[in-house]
Amino acid sequence: MVLAQEKKKDSIIDKPERPAFESATLIDNATNVLFNKNTLEVMMQHRFGEINGGTNDLAGFWGASNIRIALSYALHDRLTVGFGTTKEGRLQDFNWKAGLLNQTRSGKIPISVTYYGNFTIDARPNNKFYTKQDRYSYFHQIIFARRFSPNFSLQIVPSISHFNTVESYMENDRIAIAFGGRAKISSQTSILFDYSQPITSFGTDPDFPNISYNNPGLSLGIEFGTSSHTFQLFLSNLRGIVPQQNYMKNTNDFFDGDFLIGFNITRNYNF
Repeated sequence: MVLAQEKKKDSIIDKPERPAFESATLIDNATNVLFNKNTLEVMMQHRFGEINGGTNDLAGFWGASNIRIALSYALHDRLTVGFGTTKEGRLQDFNWKAGLLNQTRSGKIPISVTYYGNFTIDARPNNKFYTKQDRYSYFHQIIFARRFSPNFSLQIVPSISHFNTVESYMENDRIAIAFGGRAKISSQTSILFDYSQPITSFGTDPDFPNISYNNPGLSLGIEFGTSSHTFQLFLSNLRGIVPQQNYMKNTNDFFDGDFLIGFNITRNYNF
């Protein structure tokens, strides 16, 4: 009887740890969250105009906005595929996420490891692209996440972005790393931060030498969650929503006042 009880206890404490985050997205980057098989996630992401973008735009609310609407479906407990469409650039992204390693409650496996990637098509009908391949971009990242306690989680996220066609002062690939975290302040409310740092450096546009494409991304926000949906409200200097747009083409400096208000809304349906 004693041995049987010990085996039962071990089997309980060595189960996978609960997800480190509430949502599959931490403001601008993916998290290690994967949903149960046959779960459909519906997401709307909205970025208002920059707060300092004009003298009569009501803190960016009347300025030009960027919007993405997306669906993701869990084919397996460890595999999700999705599609999204973004207003700015008419970007059509096909994305996927796979769980590689799960943190365990016993601590035997101390972190979760997850892979996220996408393939994106720029669907603008202009003559900027000479071939259809010029419209393509790709993104890959590995998410290392840890749930330190029910109230505090962190993740480290190295990534690589690739555009088939870029300006002459840029490179086709950019390596970057992101750091993000969540701290719960109540049963349904959390404080969020998300910081993205480019590692590969680009030159400057000769026509606009004061504009830098090497600025880091910084987002600070608050999250409200329930069993089926989450709402994130935040300040960010990242206007793009598809991740390679943010990593490759961000020109905003958060500490120079170049930030905007944004929100993410997700709703899950279980089939």
